[in-house]
Amino acid sequence: MTGTFEALLAATACFVFGHFVLSSLSVRRGIARAVGDGPFRALYSLFAAASLTWTGFAYGAAPFVPIWEPPDGMRHLAYLLVLIACFLVVTGITTKSPTAVGGERMADDPAPLGGILTVTRHPFLVGVGLWAVSHLLVNGDLASIILFSGLLFLCVGGIAHIDYRRRDAMGAAWGPVALSTSAIPFLAVLQGRTALDLKGIGLARVAAALGVYAGLAYGHPWIAGVPLF
Repeated sequence: MTGTFEALLAATACFVFGHFVLSSLSVRRGIARAVGDGPFRALYSLFAAASLTWTGFAYGAAPFVPIWEPPDGMRHLAYLLVLIACFLVVTGITTKSPTAVGGERMADDPAPLGGILTVTRHPFLVGVGLWAVSHLLVNGDLASIILFSGLLFLCVGGIAHIDYRRRDAMGAAWGPVALSTSAIPFLAVLQGRTALDLKGIGLARVAAALGVYAGLAYGHPWIAGVPLF
C-alpha cells in the first residue's frame, strides 16, 4: 500500500488518529481491563511502530509533486529549529515527567517539577512539533506537506489530549502541575508561576542533544537520502 498519495494519506491518518483513538480514556480503559495495562502498552507500542513504518515507506514511495518553492533562507531557520528540537526531545526523554508515559504515577510524588519542565511540561512533543515545522519550511512538495502537517497535528493535539487525560487520572494532584508549568514554552516563567531551572537541565543533556544534532546532520544522507551540506 505505497506509491500513491492515497496510500500516504491513509498511512499518516492511521498513525496520527490511531494514537488519539488508542489513548482515549474509554478505549484505553476498556482494552486495559480486558488484557491488562502491560499488554495494552505493548500493543500500543506495536501499533505505533507498525503505522510509523508504513508511513515512512509510503512517504518514500509517494510521487514528487512540487507545490511551492521554499526560499533559500528557510534552510538556516530550519537548522536552528532542529537544534532546539533535539534539545527538547533529549531533555524530555531523560527527565521524569507527569506527562510522559506512565507519568500519572507521579501523582503522589512530593518533589517539585524542575529542569526542562520549567520550560514546558511537554518537551518531547514540542520538540517533535518543531522538527515537523522545520521540515515544512524547507520541503514544498505535496508528500512532505501531508506527512509533516500530520505529525504537527499529532503533536499539538497530543499536548491537549495528554493534559486532559492527566487531569482525569491524577485528580487534585494535577492542579500543582498545571499551575507551576505550561504547555507553551516559557509561558509559566514569563507569568511568574515558576523559575527557570537551568541547573536541573544539566550540561550532560545539552551535550547529548548536540551529539544527536550532529549525528542527524551528518547522517541525513543515509537517514533521509538528502545531504544537508
